[in-house]
Amino acid sequence: MAAALTEEKQIYLSAEMTSRLAAIDIGSNSVRLLVAEALRGGAYRILDEEREPTRLGRSVSSQGRLDDESMDRTVQALRTFKEIASGYQVTSLRTIATCAVREARNGPEFCRRVREEVGLEVEVIAGEREARLAFSSVQNAFDLAGKNVIVADIGGGSTEIVFATGNLIESIFSTPLGAVRLTEQFGLGETALPEDFARMEEEVASCLKKRTTRPLFAPHFLVGCGGTFTTLAELIMATKKQADVPVGGYKVSQAELRHLLDRLRKMPLRARRSMAGMTPDRADIIIAGLTIVDALLKRFRVNTLVIHTRGVRDGLVREMIDDVLGAAPAAAADDPVLRDAAIERLAAACSGEVEHGRKVAALAGRIYEQLAEPLGLLPGDRILLECAARLQDVGYVINYDQHHKHSYHLIRNSRLPGIRGHDLELIANVARYHRGAHPKRKHENLARISAEDQQRVHRMAAILRLAGGLDRSRSQQVRDVIVRVTDSGAMLDVVADQEPLVDIWGAERRVDLFEKVFSLPVAIRWATAANRSSRKPKRRPAGEDAKPAEPK
Repeated sequence: MAAALTEEKQIYLSAEMTSRLAAIDIGSNSVRLLVAEALRGGAYRILDEEREPTRLGRSVSSQGRLDDESMDRTVQALRTFKEIASGYQVTSLRTIATCAVREARNGPEFCRRVREEVGLEVEVIAGEREARLAFSSVQNAFDLAGKNVIVADIGGGSTEIVFATGNLIESIFSTPLGAVRLTEQFGLGETALPEDFARMEEEVASCLKKRTTRPLFAPHFLVGCGGTFTTLAELIMATKKQADVPVGGYKVSQAELRHLLDRLRKMPLRARRSMAGMTPDRADIIIAGLTIVDALLKRFRVNTLVIHTRGVRDGLVREMIDDVLGAAPAAAADDPVLRDAAIERLAAACSGEVEHGRKVAALAGRIYEQLAEPLGLLPGDRILLECAARLQDVGYVINYDQHHKHSYHLIRNSRLPGIRGHDLELIANVARYHRGAHPKRKHENLARISAEDQQRVHRMAAILRLAGGLDRSRSQQVRDVIVRVTDSGAMLDVVADQEPLVDIWGAERRVDLFEKVFSLPVAIRWATAANRSSRKPKRRPAGEDAKPAEPK
């Protein structure tokens, strides 16, 4: 034992300590503190952890407000946590609040009170951000390479869900399903009846059906974050008398979960509190929490649940460490070297079409460059178009048929260094429309951006389709394209050593969006055969819209 401690001490002393940090998470059920010391390489050592069950969200669903008693308890807990953090001489302290404060009408008032009475600035985060922090924690705890996973973070007031392929987020869902909220909503106290449990089950299943989609991939397992999951593991481990098994990474089958849930529903609250493995202050809300877990496994057709003992606070601390170490400085937002390296990594990891993406990007950039002045295009959008071209096929990692839609989600959720958030949204949209249906206002992804940005997406996507067609053969034989705009239309002279029949054919099948967006007929020809070609752009009758040439 002494030798082990000596080795651990040596490892610790050899690490380069950079800073002491503290993260506070104000949840609907409890307030949690994590004090950590940042180490070399982005790792950290836990110095202290505290948890105080304040039930801040207990009246939000019924009254829409945080009640005075729970606010008082939370403020007192925050005051204590701040003193603990000060005792460790932390150099950075961040406080976040989730569902309860986010939804409550008096949430802003609570934040002002915390600022005035405790001296803490509370950052109220959205459900999507909460999900990202939880996923960041999972990424650092598990090897997700080659795995399709679902991550669920169950709190007192909400459940956040992430679909991921490897280390890439495909979709994020935030649902109003929380252990405290459901316990209050369905009156799951001492006198709860079987009908109450049945009504709650139906409500949870209905909510998941409305708020989420099923993943197109087959999940290998579901990773669970939050107190509901750790309590689940501890209860099952106690039943099996597995005293020396770590909770982190513990696996639970759907059958084991269902058996435990049925057992708990038959027990009075007092008996649940005294169960081995039960956290006493969680005994009243555990049934609601496990009902959510059971519904998640059913909804997403997963049989294996893996327990994660960390979550949002861990993700927040890791983000703070990145900031301290300068891993993501603000100045990097426009760094083309970082941007290109990140795009290359993502394209290589997902599409297997890196060379095709590079060629399409080059051709798209050339077309855009030549059209910018005659058609009044924004010069800065050329970079966004080229990024979209290089990333257009990353959705292949999920499936081919709908890969353009998956590309949108993967790009939007990637948070690529060197690319600002707004630009990333535009890039994702342009990649979304490199094939398939034309952009439509009813599309949720397009509706997120302004009318002006929608027009930019239309124009970039129209050019991207043409450029993609010019490498339809995947041979990169088209060396350049010369574009001329006249009163009669747009002429594209394709430069290649040999006649690129397939590539010209591919581009001709993709002219419809361009002709619609720019009101210009398009003609495409091999440059060396220009003198022999008699093809002229033909105008389409007024009001006639082209139909998409590829499947929706």
